[in-house]
Order: sequence, then structure tokens, then C-alpha cells
Amino acid sequence: MTDKALASVLVPAGIIVASAVLGTFLQKFVLGRLGRAAERSAAVWDDVLVKSLRGVVFVWVLLAGLEGGLKYLRLRPEVDRPLTQVMTILAILSITFFVARLATGYVTLGLSRAPGFPVAFIRNLTWFGVGVLGLLSILDYLKVRLTPLLTALGVGGLAVSLALQDTLSNLFAGLHILATRKIRPGDYIKLQSGEEGHVRDISWRNTTVEALAGNLIIIPNSKLASGILTNFDLPLSDSAVLVEFGVAYKTDLRECEQVVVDVAKAVMARVPGGVPEFTPFVRFHTFADSAILGTVILRGRTFVDRYVIKHEFIKDLQERFAREGIEIPFPIRTVRIQRPEG
Repeated sequence: MTDKALASVLVPAGIIVASAVLGTFLQKFVLGRLGRAAERSAAVWDDVLVKSLRGVVFVWVLLAGLEGGLKYLRLRPEVDRPLTQVMTILAILSITFFVARLATGYVTLGLSRAPGFPVAFIRNLTWFGVGVLGLLSILDYLKVRLTPLLTALGVGGLAVSLALQDTLSNLFAGLHILATRKIRPGDYIKLQSGEEGHVRDISWRNTTVEALAGNLIIIPNSKLASGILTNFDLPLSDSAVLVEFGVAYKTDLRECEQVVVDVAKAVMARVPGGVPEFTPFVRFHTFADSAILGTVILRGRTFVDRYVIKHEFIKDLQERFAREGIEIPFPIRTVRIQRPEG
């Protein structure tokens, strides 16, 4: 073998070996140092970036060395073209892999701050989306006509979307609910149809609500997103507790108001779930058939606290009214019978 022929073999081999050594150095030492520095830093985006680069840096450097070696060899076109295509496809695949890892890492990082969000599903969906883009890039590089393929995918996608209309509707409704944060696990909600309870779980298909009786109510996400409901934990968890009462017309309303407020204050300070710093107040509002009606406004820390607050307040108020001589009248109706003359 002549010196020229030997050089034509050794030089490309040396380039490939050198690229492999360089890739290994960058992979183990440079990325290793960057990884340790990223772990020490307060930021988290750099950890995702370093983890995404692991493995692909070696492939990129090696592919660059193979490209340089092939150019030095000056192979015949019928040999050089397929090898170049293979390396280009490997480069596209490695870039797709890197972008997919980077995107899913940042998606996971962002969604981890939103409890209840379907992180695994979104991560897999991101992988799939980036993979499809990489596949389309490879097909475009190979000069494959994408129009028939996209048409077939469009028709197939339309058929699948029609078949899975309810499932997809619940899926996107669930994503909307989790993204807007208007309903969160632990919130107490009441639907327009009457169902109410604590939200226990929001999945990709339905939302589970636990009623006060302990039974579970399963609500499709599409129904929850399109219906009217009240969230008793937004914007604040504490809420007003209204209790209506009635007193006789002969009652001194100013004295009665003070008595009711005193009882309400004592209940707020004594009953668990009351808000001691809140000052209860009374509003008289109706001249009824047999009584003057009023409403006392208390406050509970959560929606369900109102039940024990009302329970204790009504007992204490009835006892206090009895001591103060304030009458709670029974419904009375006066009937006059007029006899005909003659």
C-alpha cells in the first residue's frame, strides 16, 4: 500500500477516532462539571438543559467526525449519497430527541407547580408532538410527498375525533379547569343542579366530588366546565353565615338587636370554625304576619362550618330570648266571621 493510499485511510480513521474521544471528553468532563454547577445553583432551568444534552453531545461530535472523514475519502456519489443521508437522518433524530427531552423537562417543571394537573399526559403529548415534527422533517429531507400523507392523517384524525368526541371534550375541559385554577382539589363547590361537596380529584375525564354524607359524585369535566357552579373557597375560604329569626311586634328592637349580637359574638369565640375577629350584625327586614323578621350575619372559616355555627347559635339564642323575656311568636291568623243581617 502506497503512502498516499495509507494516508487516505488513516486520516479519516484518525478524524473519526478524534471525534469519538472529543465527544467522550465533552460528555463526561465538560457536561459533568456543568451538571454539578447546575445542581449548586438556585435556578432549575439549567438542570433540565444539562440533562437534555447528555448523550446527544457525543452523537453530534461523532457525526461531525464521520462527515469530515467521508469528505476526506471522496467516495463515489452512489456510495457517498446514501451514507450522507443516513448521517443526516441520525442528526435529525438526535436533534428531535434533544428537543423532546428539553421540552418535556420544561413542561414537567412548569406543571409541577400546579397540583392535580395531568403532568404525565402532557409530557407524553409533548413527546409525541416533537416526534411527529422530527418525522416530518426526515420525510421532507427524503423528498417524500407529504400532501397525500397529511390528507390521510387529516381524514383519519377527523374520524377519530368524531368517534372520541365526548372523551376529547372531557379531556380539554379538564385541562381548562386545571389551567384556570377556578376549581382546585379541596375546594367546596355547589352545582346549579344541586350537587355539592369537596373536590377530591380532577382527572383527564371527570371530576370527583365528595358530598358531606360521604358518597362520591362523579361529574364529567365537560359538564363541569359548561355549567354554573359556586366555589365557596374562592376568593377566600371564609364566608358569611346568615340566620333568620323573628320576634313579636311588642319587642324593643334595639334591645333585641344587642342581645342577638352578644349571643353571636359568644358563638364566634366559642365554636370551632367561627371567626372571633368578625363582628356580627343584625338587619331587620320584614313586617311578617305574626312577627318582625331579622337576619343576623356571622362568619365561618369554611363553608361547612356554617352548620355547627347555626346549630349552636340557635340553641344559645333561644335560651337567651327566654331569659330576657323576648317572645318568639307562633304564626297567628285572626279570622272574623260576619253574620248576615236579618
